[in-house]
Amino acid sequence: MSNLHYITRPSSLRENAPLLIMCHGYGSDENDLFSFASELPKELFIISLRAPYPMQPYGNAWYAINFDAEKGKWNDNVQAAASVDKISGFIDYACAKYPVNSQNVTLLGFSQGTILSYAVAFNYPSKVKNIIALSGYLNEDIFPDVIENEDVAHLNFFCSHGYVDQVIPVAWAQKTPDFLKHLGINHVYKEYPVGHGVAPQNFYDFKDWLKKYI
Repeated sequence: MSNLHYITRPSSLRENAPLLIMCHGYGSDENDLFSFASELPKELFIISLRAPYPMQPYGNAWYAINFDAEKGKWNDNVQAAASVDKISGFIDYACAKYPVNSQNVTLLGFSQGTILSYAVAFNYPSKVKNIIALSGYLNEDIFPDVIENEDVAHLNFFCSHGYVDQVIPVAWAQKTPDFLKHLGINHVYKEYPVGHGVAPQNFYDFKDWLKKYI
């Protein structure tokens, strides 16, 4: 049994398909990023996850974002770390259940889903190959204390952000290229003239990038 609810789009391949796992943003659900699925390469086996923490009146979160007078806006990093482990466990589950290639796993995240996709890549680098990181940032509080360059040398990242993002400031995302460069990781970083969302050109760019790496 999976510890997370999900929906799938099977691959055109009968075996050894590249696996793409989608992780939505705060307050959304598994149907959000799944709208991309019909436009992505047919050989991909696509799974879109629902985050584990239900919100009221609707939507889901990977971890709580709290607002109070003392701390201001703050993330529940205990919940975030637990969700990182849940995604890691789900990768194992999916690779055992479906006819996919465990050596060719891509995570596609948006916002909170991107923050966790980064953390999965650095905590469990052997389980993933590619990361598409849309409108998120690096939360080093949920990274390992030490990241060894040789453990992450195989990873590929496509990172993008809207330069008028009103939810996650673009300055936070702009720290990503130097972080990845320091680790010797292959990466692309792009900005688009949008807010907290995915512009059409952003979609076409990551789709073209993905075709090269799956």
